[in-house]
Amino acid sequence: MPEVVVVGGGVEGTATAWALTRRGVRDVVLCERAGIGSGMSGLSSGIVRCHYGVRSLAAMAWRGVQVFAHDEELLGAPTGYRRTGYVVGVTAGDVAALAANVALQRSVGVDVELVTADDVHALWPAARLDDFAAFAHEPWGGYGDGHQTANALAASARQGGADVRQGTAVVSLLTAAGGGRVTGVELADGTRLTAGTVVVAAGWWSRALVAPVLGPLGVDLPIRVQREEVLMFAAGPARGPVPVFSDLSSLQYVRAEGAEGLLWGNSDMGRAQWLDGVDGFSNAVARETVEDAVERFSARFPGLDDVRLSHSYAGCYDVTPDYNPVISRTPVDGLVVAAGFSGHGYKIAPAVGELMADLLLDGASRDPHVRVDDFRLGRFADGDLLRSENPYAGAGSMR
Repeated sequence: MPEVVVVGGGVEGTATAWALTRRGVRDVVLCERAGIGSGMSGLSSGIVRCHYGVRSLAAMAWRGVQVFAHDEELLGAPTGYRRTGYVVGVTAGDVAALAANVALQRSVGVDVELVTADDVHALWPAARLDDFAAFAHEPWGGYGDGHQTANALAASARQGGADVRQGTAVVSLLTAAGGGRVTGVELADGTRLTAGTVVVAAGWWSRALVAPVLGPLGVDLPIRVQREEVLMFAAGPARGPVPVFSDLSSLQYVRAEGAEGLLWGNSDMGRAQWLDGVDGFSNAVARETVEDAVERFSARFPGLDDVRLSHSYAGCYDVTPDYNPVISRTPVDGLVVAAGFSGHGYKIAPAVGELMADLLLDGASRDPHVRVDDFRLGRFADGDLLRSENPYAGAGSMR
């Protein structure tokens, strides 16, 4: 009987298996219904940044940087991490919040500093900066590859003794008589795997999987699906090396893509597209999104005058009411959840795995800057949502 069954082969599930094996837990079975990193993790923009107003998230993202920057040493395989730096710009009303967030991030070890418009112009000479009032810069920021990262974590977990099973769909959770404890999982082929603990880290699909167990107790895993559209621009050699640019004025972000491309994403949660589920959702980007993106992109980067749209695609976030994840034990013994990452999942994935291992083995976080209670499932029923200490006007809950 495996000690732990992990459901989901995205970055959170593979990170959990990886971290458990690093802590000496060998009897781990990871079940992925398709291929490792083939779901929403593989469609992630892969931004690496630590710019959060939630202390635990800033610390977890900084831990993620350490793993990405030393991926070959720690995982034995690359994650696609590119250290380009990360810049965030804010308008006049958010200057105090930016300074407070930078101080918070520095207090948990993040390498970040306030910089001037001249500094940013040197990093992003094509950008128009006149509407910003302040900036912060993380030299270790950048981006990685969700599919590559999930596979690197899975390979390392396998080396540590985990049984990583692809093409293995979990259709239900097994419970003891009375439903007071989860005892394993049932697979699509009818096989039953018993386990001491089941970790559900299956993104949007987590909600339906845990509902038959938690629902009778009046407990919900409140996840919605938010569709996110991403555009790719071909910028040519004139682009040069540029950091990730997080624009909290016109609410967009841009990062390098390969040698000459740029990836564009929306940061305006007021424009969110909500879906009933992700199975069969359209990967096509709406014409209105393209027109809006091109307008915002062109206004921000007038110095890039030889740019063309090369292609586009859509992915999804599994979103909770406070745009922060659930990393938590549940009222049912043997059932632990890591879901609802709301767009933060890639950058914090290594720390999520380590926090899950801490939760299962120690009952508490071993990182003094990361509080398990921040991510507890019960916070929604308690009305104690996890919010930024220093929110930005108009920037939603993404920072």
